[in-house]
Amino acid sequence: MLDPKFIVENRDRVKQAVAHKREKRANVDLICELYEKRKKAQQQLDALNHERKTISEDVGKLRKAGKGDPALEAKAREVGDRVSAAEKEMREADAKLEPELHWVPNLPHESVPVAEDASGNKVVRTWGERRKFDFKPKPHWDIGKDLDIIDEERGTKLAGSNWLLLKKGGALMERALISFMLDMHVREHGYVEVWPPVLANRASMFGTGQIPKLEDDMYRLRDDELWLIPTAEVPVTNLYRDEVRKAAELPICHTAYSTCYRREAGAYGRDTRGIMRIHQFDKVEMVKWTHPDKSWDELEKLVANAEDVLQRLGLEYRVVCLSTGDMSFASAKTYDIEAWAPGCYAADGSQGRWLEVSSCSNFTDFQARRMNTRFRDADGKMRHAHTLNGSGTALPRVVIAILENFQNADGSVTVPEVLRPYLGGLARVG
Repeated sequence: MLDPKFIVENRDRVKQAVAHKREKRANVDLICELYEKRKKAQQQLDALNHERKTISEDVGKLRKAGKGDPALEAKAREVGDRVSAAEKEMREADAKLEPELHWVPNLPHESVPVAEDASGNKVVRTWGERRKFDFKPKPHWDIGKDLDIIDEERGTKLAGSNWLLLKKGGALMERALISFMLDMHVREHGYVEVWPPVLANRASMFGTGQIPKLEDDMYRLRDDELWLIPTAEVPVTNLYRDEVRKAAELPICHTAYSTCYRREAGAYGRDTRGIMRIHQFDKVEMVKWTHPDKSWDELEKLVANAEDVLQRLGLEYRVVCLSTGDMSFASAKTYDIEAWAPGCYAADGSQGRWLEVSSCSNFTDFQARRMNTRFRDADGKMRHAHTLNGSGTALPRVVIAILENFQNADGSVTVPEVLRPYLGGLARVG
């Protein structure tokens, strides 16, 4: 959330950011108007409190001297009533201003491409060599059915369409990938593992920016006012909500595995085959709290940590800097990492497409302000931390990439070497 004073002092810049992020609900002019009204109400309240204090001191002196002044006492009561009225006006001003602030997005970093949609995304780099097949590669839904490791029909029977059901080698590979990624991030990348709840309260969902903007995309337990988390980002980033850390502790780095739940309300009808766009999926998340002066360097390290996962798996990928029209509400800059899937079909009907398997973002102090997460700087000054997070990585799209890239002509799938210790030495599925 942006500071309302900052919005007023940078009205044009904020309005430009709102336009670039296509946030139609944000009303910058109204916020500025409400802020000025609140400011005047605060000034009036401060003046009245000062007047009341002066009168109260005079009344106290008279009473101490055994004297009274009915007119002065009446004046004290009258000023007290005006203070109460001014306090009510302040509360009403805050009640109008606060919800409007919730709809203003974070400002994109100056390096972010300006565009209306994903067509403006910029490819930063690619890694790996594309495999040349001597047979036509199959999409993962055919591989999964032939090997009996993805069961879409029974998943639908259990929960409806687009719910995940892996079995046999598919389930084993999913579990192996989770353990492999957690071990890498903890033992080699310096993250501390946490195991968070998969339910979050309203304060947590608001803190990371899912509410109110994305409320319709979430699964909600209305009897308990809890939401199924869309990502471990929500509970992990909220670990230090309403807390003050020491500057020497930063950066704080956590990693966590969680099952994630999303309605995909805005994606109805897209990618209905296979396990590309589903309501429940697994993900290993990386979260950082950093000093504001170091957050951009930490973002590059975060991306490198996610890339390390794909490099060790031997998957071709590319890193993409998202444009203003494709990045999230709360992000100041986002890199997506996309793995190549040779069997899936692109929107134009051709075979082979890029699949997002990681999204790494710097939220600057946007989330920290919503969560009141602060640190005490070396000079004793209280500041909001910068928060970052990234998928390290998301499943089952990595499973898709493995199945499609490492499929063999006989229908089997070669298991990446780094996963074999987690699969009891298994070299092939099928």
